[in-house]
Amino acid sequence: MMATSSITENFIISGEEQAEMFVNALEASYRESLNRPPAPDMEITYLRGAEEIRKFLEKQKNIDAELDICH
Repeated sequence: MMATSSITENFIISGEEQAEMFVNALEASYRESLNRPPAPDMEITYLRGAEEIRKFLEKQKNIDAELDICH
């Protein structure tokens, strides 16, 4: 399985062999991404103001409490 984190370090590719290995890794990562199941649908909530944030967090707190009861 390929790494999913971003490249955060500078690195030097020198020589044809290293360049080919790097390109092969990129291609393998791309091929693997084609077989990944799609991400589940997500709901995005934009919160504006303290009152909306308070209500949202209260709702999440209630959901978390319900989940704790189930376990």
